[in-house]
Amino acid sequence: MHTLSATLGRLAIGAPQAFRNLSMFPLAGPVNGDANYLTLDEAFEASLSRVTEISEGGHVPELAFDNRADKPVLLVDGEELVGARQNRILNITILVGAGKQIVIPVSCVEAGRWAYRTREFRSQQRSLYAGLRAKKMEQVSQSMASTGNRRSNQSAIWDDIAFKQNRMHTASATGSMSDIYEGHHAHLADYQQAFKWTKGQAGAVFAVAGNVMGLELFDSDKTFGKFLAKLVSSYTLDAIEVEANESAAPSLDDVRALIERIKNAKAECYPALGEGEDVRMSGEKLAGGALFVGERVVHLSAFHCGVNCLTPL
Repeated sequence: MHTLSATLGRLAIGAPQAFRNLSMFPLAGPVNGDANYLTLDEAFEASLSRVTEISEGGHVPELAFDNRADKPVLLVDGEELVGARQNRILNITILVGAGKQIVIPVSCVEAGRWAYRTREFRSQQRSLYAGLRAKKMEQVSQSMASTGNRRSNQSAIWDDIAFKQNRMHTASATGSMSDIYEGHHAHLADYQQAFKWTKGQAGAVFAVAGNVMGLELFDSDKTFGKFLAKLVSSYTLDAIEVEANESAAPSLDDVRALIERIKNAKAECYPALGEGEDVRMSGEKLAGGALFVGERVVHLSAFHCGVNCLTPL
């Protein structure tokens, strides 16, 4: 993929920021400034988007999205939607065109509830935690390749959340991921305050306990700035499981190695549900997905993954 390789090749890696055992290497590259779309949070705040069950009875892996804005709305892989019959997370990144209504693929992150709390969903400053997001990304890529559907292994998602609740000593009456976040709110706030966005930063490579875990990149530095808190929380929920309070950041060579592996990964292209193309990347201990619109990589997310996502490259 020439566009992906060219975009990654133009990235400049900044000096790492670190707090306890989480590190972030800023990525600066071609910057779009103000993006020509709204984020999901912005669309909700302006009452320009609506997310509901697809019917009164609902269907776990799908939700209905209505974009009432006069510009596209960006939905990002892993973002959490709270309410309706059960909380869900987005399976892929989608750019929904102005005035469009589509069905979006999701996974449930609340196994023990199937009853309305609200008629519509709302967003939260949360995303699926990084370790499970890596596994989910791999599952969705396999689903797209084998069936054309953008579905996760729902049972595996529920099991992973249950195991994490046990490991992190978090009680939840409905098996909800949100209760893990709420139970560790103080830790999350400390980490969020420690990491700062800087002008020109359109992405980052994150590492836990000195091991590179994943890369996030947007087509606009301002868009990345809006998502930084969600991304930091996502990685923090894995970081606070690791016993070490402080860890040295990985080497610059480790960060470059992940970028090179993404550039050289096998890539499969699919028509996007909204605008552009979905590109899925795979390789040894690598899972990734990107949304291309024209010559722009609107969003790229890739993970070093395997049996244990905290193992070194």
